[in-house]
Amino acid sequence: MTKETHRSVELERSGSGRFVVRNVRGGEMPLGSGEDDAFTPVELLLAAIGGCTGIDVDLVTGRRAEPVRFVVRVSGEKIKDDAGENRMDDLRVEFDVAFPDGPDGDRARAALPRIMQQSHERLCTVSRTVEHASPITVSRVREDGDRAA
Repeated sequence: MTKETHRSVELERSGSGRFVVRNVRGGEMPLGSGEDDAFTPVELLLAAIGGCTGIDVDLVTGRRAEPVRFVVRVSGEKIKDDAGENRMDDLRVEFDVAFPDGPDGDRARAALPRIMQQSHERLCTVSRTVEHASPITVSRVREDGDRAA
């Protein structure tokens, strides 16, 4: 791992079933279990997928024309599979994008299908990770701050 490739967030408990998520740049947001308006972990997963591919698409098409509408909707079904494990299935990303009339808008519309496909197939780190199922290591830090063996 290098400084250029390493990414991290920290979650601090703020109440029963509630956390504050912080990034290294000082941003923070509430996370919860769905009992209030705080985003749930599954909603953040969906937002990460949509945000990742949405940014890819926006950066490419936005160089051609400023969109008049740019909405990304991400949905899926939370299921319990045959092994009794919870997971998301049937994930879908839908772009609702419109560009102005004229040559710049035409260029943006022409680029849209290609960049949507490129983002999905190779650029979006989040959806690529979900589709390729990266292993996750879970460990505990002892109370004195050292990692438990």
